[in-house]
Amino acid sequence: MVNCGMRDISHKPVTLRTAKAAGVLFCSAETIPLIRNGQLPKGNLFDVARAAGFLGAKQVPQLLPHCHPVAIDGMELAFEFLDPATHGELLGETDAARSGIVIVGEARSIGRTGIEMEILTGVTIAALELYDMLKPVDKQLEIGRIRLLEKTGGKSDRQRYFATPPTCAVLVCSDSTAAGKREDKSGKIIRDMLQAVNANVVDYVVVADEKTAIQQQVRKWVAEDVQFIFTTGGTGLGPRDNTVTAVRELLERDADGIAEAMRVYGQQRTQMAMMSRGVAGSIGHTLVVTLPGSSDGARESLEAILPAVFHARKMMKGGGH
Repeated sequence: MVNCGMRDISHKPVTLRTAKAAGVLFCSAETIPLIRNGQLPKGNLFDVARAAGFLGAKQVPQLLPHCHPVAIDGMELAFEFLDPATHGELLGETDAARSGIVIVGEARSIGRTGIEMEILTGVTIAALELYDMLKPVDKQLEIGRIRLLEKTGGKSDRQRYFATPPTCAVLVCSDSTAAGKREDKSGKIIRDMLQAVNANVVDYVVVADEKTAIQQQVRKWVAEDVQFIFTTGGTGLGPRDNTVTAVRELLERDADGIAEAMRVYGQQRTQMAMMSRGVAGSIGHTLVVTLPGSSDGARESLEAILPAVFHARKMMKGGGH
């Protein structure tokens, strides 16, 4: 038996997603003047096709079982008569020399998953509506060249945050783990998640939750120009939670927005996230981020900030925002 389920996207951050797609309804050359002069038996062509495309895009979750419902925050459909000079690069020399209507659609959404299926469906349904309205006058209709032109948001944006893999180090701050009484889980989760986004984890160290030990290790990595340091543990309100205090004393510039993003993301999953005192900031050209010691807390905090946090290196080096 094949077990198929809807993919869990609850771990994905809410971001701006965009997508652009195109398609073509090829027709005979004789049909173009009829369209231009409004001589079609079914009336206005493009307004109806545009409306049909909008309706089709909104029905994607009902048509495609694995597609999550997406809030379409903006959508546009444009129609152009096929022109070799304008559409040659899009279609190629052979198809650009034919007669037809080019449909270009763009959509925007703020959500956890992409909107490419919605805009592809919108373009497709618009093409089908054009086909239906033109079939009484043209027997040479053909729908083709439907494809995604570009998309942004989510994984498609990952490479814009760094040109080369950033160097990272993971510091586990735990008395029990340092004493060998408890196996580290959160530090390994952090290491694996960093590697999954192509970061280069150059070191992984376990220390007791002691200010001196924590500061000594952080200073060592800063001196070695490790670009990003992620600590785990010691961010709560317990009497032995010293990591935040140790790191805060070293920070030269605060990055409160990073810590806020982690807490907001965590709060959507458990009210306990508000107890985190985690901080983030820079020391020289190194960014330090303190993560919770629990496995879920560490994973969810990284989900909230990866890979965008890597852009901090460019900013710290004087690059643009």
